[in-house]
Order: sequence, then structure tokens, then C-alpha cells
Amino acid sequence: MTTVIDLTTDRRAQRHPEKAGRAETPVLRKPEWIRVKAPTSREYANTRAIVREHNLHTVCEEAACPNIGECWSHRHATMMIMGDTCTRACAFCNVKTGLPGMLDREEPANVARAVQKLGLKHVVITSVDRDDLPDGGARHFADTINAIRAVSPGTTVEVLTPDFLRKPGAIEVVAAARPDVFNHNLETVPRLYLRVRPGARYYASLRLLERVKEIDPTGFTKSGLMVGLGESREEIMQVMDDLRTAGVDFLTIGQYLQPTRRHAELVRFWTPDEFRSLETIARAKGFLMVSASPLTRSSYHADTDFAALKAARQGQA
Repeated sequence: MTTVIDLTTDRRAQRHPEKAGRAETPVLRKPEWIRVKAPTSREYANTRAIVREHNLHTVCEEAACPNIGECWSHRHATMMIMGDTCTRACAFCNVKTGLPGMLDREEPANVARAVQKLGLKHVVITSVDRDDLPDGGARHFADTINAIRAVSPGTTVEVLTPDFLRKPGAIEVVAAARPDVFNHNLETVPRLYLRVRPGARYYASLRLLERVKEIDPTGFTKSGLMVGLGESREEIMQVMDDLRTAGVDFLTIGQYLQPTRRHAELVRFWTPDEFRSLETIARAKGFLMVSASPLTRSSYHADTDFAALKAARQGQA
């Protein structure tokens, strides 16, 4: 008798051992407005080669971003530092969870060389959560920012950081490196945190954004939300108000896509018209920049959005 092993299921179990015992939920069929083409361009292959050459990880791959084909075809890769293994187990996330290895001390320099080789005018640096490190990886973020500026002084740097929960002084270390944009995603509404972000705390994340603005009032802060997890329109509007109270300049809102049947259940797809309505509301609440669409992600079109963000502030002056 021949035993057939489902290698796809096996690989997913290895990436997400904490989800192995969860009940499976249906995965909704994607509507037309959420579908994307498979990447085939030469520039996509070139971007992938540069990432591999410098032994780097990207959130584009690890989080199974639907925009990877478009972004990499324009040589826009979002670097994910501190390894490919996260110490958290967020119910929505496709990044591998487990015990990470030691930090690669050459990584900041390798990121900088890749940024230079890709010719990026604006780069987004994100990371896995590293609760195992005393500073949560804050110094590694600062070293990466400084390394990029040393070899590509004309490149603007956006960071998308973890929450640095219970890591005193970590926020200040990253902020002192003066990234051009400091992003930290709230991801969802407070009511859903225990189910969606069990290792995080809504008000701690909100306080991080507020603290960054206190340190550098002239810097840009940014946060993002997913929809489709069961939140209400009214709850989203309350989060918008909370973010504005914290002084956040830029809000992104995108559609949650369920990675596997054991990840957080996708309750529904929001329509393009609903996203346009959320953008209108957010702009009315005073955000300098808003990106809201089914395929919006934190680093999607980050370069052109940063230019628009600066222009919006200048227009207010």
C-alpha cells in the first residue's frame, strides 16, 4: 500500500505549529476585484535574484503578499529583517512562527547593498517580532537605517516595526535613527485583538505611535488596518479617531486574505465602493494621506505615497 503525504499541508504545519490543532474554516472565493496575475516579468526575476544574492528575507514572500508581482516588477521589495521566524502567533499572519535564530550582524550591510543595487529611492524595512531579544531588535532596526543612509544617502527609509511590548527604551532607539516614516500597524479593532492579535495590546500599539510623534513631531507616522475579520464600520471609525488623537499622519486600509483554513476566518470581502467610502471618511477626519483599497498593504506604492504625503504637509503650511 502506498502512503500519500500532502506536502502542502505538511509545510504549512511546519510554518504554523501553533495552528495545527485549530478547526478548519471555509476559505471564501475571491471576487474579481481581488484577483492578481502571476508574476512573470524579467524585472521580477532580477529583484528576486538580488534578494537571494544578499541572503535576505522579504515580507512580500513570507506574508504571501498579493502584490508581489507588481511591486517586484518595479524593483520594489520590502525587506524583512531579523530572520524569517516570528515569536508571535497572530491568527491572521502567514509568517513562520517559532524560536528564531541569532541575529545576522551582516544583515544591515546586506540590506543596504541590496537597496543600492535595486536603485530604490524609498525603501520599507519591516521585521518579525523578536520578543526573545532584550530590545526587541530596536538596535538592529537603527543599524539597518544607518547602513542604508551610508551607501544610499538619497534613499528615504520607512520602517514598519513590531510593538516592542515590554521593551523599555526600544521605541526611542529606532526613533533616534530618524526614519522618514515610522509605521506600526494596529491591524484590527480593539474588540478583535484577543482573537486576531493575542500577543499584542491595542492601547500599547496606539501609545507607540503617540510616543514616536512626541519624540519627533515633524516626522511622519503611519498605521494600517485590515478589514474582513468581522469588524463594523463604526468600530473602524473609532480606530480612525484614536489614530488621529495619537497624531498619526497616514492610514492604510486593505482587505484581509485568509492564508490557510486554520488562520483567522475571513468573514467577508469589503467592496471597492466601501473602501472608497472609508477613504473619504478618513480624509475628513484629518489624515494627511489615506490609501484604502482591497489590495492596499502597508508598503504598497510606498514610494509614491511618501511623495504625496510630503506634498500634503507642504500644502497645509
